[in-house]
Amino acid sequence: MNILVREGSQVIPEIKFNPEGIIDISGRSIHENPAKFFDPLYEWIESYCQNPAETTNVNIELEYFNSGSARYILKILKRLGRLIDDGKKLIINWHYEEGDDDILERGEYYASIIKTTFNFIES
Repeated sequence: MNILVREGSQVIPEIKFNPEGIIDISGRSIHENPAKFFDPLYEWIESYCQNPAETTNVNIELEYFNSGSARYILKILKRLGRLIDDGKKLIINWHYEEGDDDILERGEYYASIIKTTFNFIES
């Protein structure tokens, strides 16, 4: 499996997915067609989950994302959450800026759905 890297811009997040168990999403995610952007990422996640690392570290550091992106991020996190059922370890680090209650609350919402502990990291 190859490392997946996508450069970020003002409307799409930077992506670094490493099959050694490191999943990084950062920046802004406000594109108009989230399916076009996220479907290939989800396919990579599906492939990764067939033969995952013992520990998967997910680092999400988004300064803003729209509702379309929110659905795909949740879809990715739910799929990764099933790794726990397979006896793997999942660590989710949810980064947010000091005072950004919207991003923090979105992370807390995701944490209530996914069967693992989120580390909320304020910067």
